[in-house]
Amino acid sequence: MANNTSTRTLYRLEGVAPTVEAMFETLDMARLSRAAAALDFPDRLGVPALLVTGSFEQPVASWCGEIYRTTGCQVSRPVNRSAGLLLLAVDGEVYAIGYDQGFRLVPDRFKDRRFGLSFASRRVNPGKIRDLVSHTPGGGRTDITLVPGGASVWSLGIQEHAQIVRRLGGHLEGVELTISRDNPAKVSSAEGGVGLRMRLGVDGPDLVADIRSIASVLREEAPIPELEFIEHVVPIKEAGLVSRLEDALDDLLGGESERTITVGVPADRWDDYTDARAFEIRINSDAAGAPTDDFSLPYVLHRARAQRRGRRFVALRDGTVTLYRHERATKPDIIWSSNVLRWIEAEVALDSRRFFLMDEGWYEIDREYLRTVRSHVERLITSSPSVDLPAWVLGEKEGQYNESVPAQRPGYICLDRDNVQTTLHRGNGVEICDLLSPDNTLIMVKRAKGSDALSHLFSQALVAVQTLRNSPEGRERFASKVAAARRGRDLPEDFRPSRVVFAILLKDGTELTPDTLFPFSQVTLVQSARTLAEWGIQVEVVGIAAIQPFPSRAGIRRHVA
Repeated sequence: MANNTSTRTLYRLEGVAPTVEAMFETLDMARLSRAAAALDFPDRLGVPALLVTGSFEQPVASWCGEIYRTTGCQVSRPVNRSAGLLLLAVDGEVYAIGYDQGFRLVPDRFKDRRFGLSFASRRVNPGKIRDLVSHTPGGGRTDITLVPGGASVWSLGIQEHAQIVRRLGGHLEGVELTISRDNPAKVSSAEGGVGLRMRLGVDGPDLVADIRSIASVLREEAPIPELEFIEHVVPIKEAGLVSRLEDALDDLLGGESERTITVGVPADRWDDYTDARAFEIRINSDAAGAPTDDFSLPYVLHRARAQRRGRRFVALRDGTVTLYRHERATKPDIIWSSNVLRWIEAEVALDSRRFFLMDEGWYEIDREYLRTVRSHVERLITSSPSVDLPAWVLGEKEGQYNESVPAQRPGYICLDRDNVQTTLHRGNGVEICDLLSPDNTLIMVKRAKGSDALSHLFSQALVAVQTLRNSPEGRERFASKVAAARRGRDLPEDFRPSRVVFAILLKDGTELTPDTLFPFSQVTLVQSARTLAEWGIQVEVVGIAAIQPFPSRAGIRRHVA
């Protein structure tokens, strides 16, 4: 039986009117000619649509000449790759789907470069991320992480303020699609970057319905809290600011700019980059530079410096980079061509602000750092904690509070100042936690008057978790401490923690919120939480409620019990 869905990559095009005529005008005639393309105007979908079909042919495969030189055998085999491109307008938006090599016909300059990623940040389960591609501005570094079974986004080590997520894939959550209609129990997945790769309906009405469901998610829903940091990094659109940045980059290109300008592979062309065997660059010249085996930044900068001031940026924007699948770099070997600017990354300062150029888009760096830290803190401070802690009587010392908890909350164990000595941690040893919850969550308690006390608390958690993860001696001695404690119990064999809770009482009992937590503490908290998440440890931050003292201890305990 034929499948009702197939895995395709869907693109959304910007600045294209929802008419067949406008769709046709977006196409590159030279590429259509290379593919010997034919046009159709399907009406089965019930929406304006244009279908392009063709093939990329190479009379003799690039390896045939090498085979002859190696073996003496004369071989002549052609290469023929089919190409299909469907353009369709749904509810005023234009979309494109490539079939086989048809994705090469999708016009790059019209692609909405945030389309797929924006959908993924709204509907991919943050606890079941299967692949993530992140880019570190300024170094040309791209990190690709694959976890076939799925993992929490925070366990992947993403640095919100220092890296830009370029692609995100994982399990889908609750989208009304053809695949879920036909088989509600089937787990579907999606991969979002420039395009959105997922299973889409094959029949015309099903495909259109799926596109409408995707558009509804983007139009009506906010990003999932754990993934909203992805949306913080968006290109700057203000025309005046973009113009100033382009002028600043033009000046930068006229000097010694090797430290602030680097190479960056376009986000949707990593496969083409790895397949390429020759690169040809042409900048404001009828003749291209000699083919090289990689993108040559020195050549680009040399050609830029040769342009007059005010024309350097334009020269890169209008220049071309052509990728070939063979070192001979002939026309039949062309993989893809783009402007030079898509391959350039640069950092530019205007006054006290820093900006970054990547894939032809400008981003602001420092402002996003503060926003992402704040966003992470908001997620960590939970209003529905996994632990149940009693109120703290103002005037009570930290040790007194910790010692009082087990009497008020059965199953909790006080381990305050009951340190664990190991070969590595001699002397005072390691304080693993102040309290241990019934489900063996490590609880770190602190009454904080300033950021220094909280910095110590967060560091304590890192050392404690490291000890339990990496030291059999530490685990054994901690288990002995738990068993010997008042109201103690036996820990599971070879116990390792899975959750850490920072329980904080701010001075004078102020409610703990992102606004009241000390600014420097927010930074150190986020750094510690990220490290713990990389180790597979869930982190919560809870504020401890405060109450005024009563005349007698009995009265106090009756009040908080």
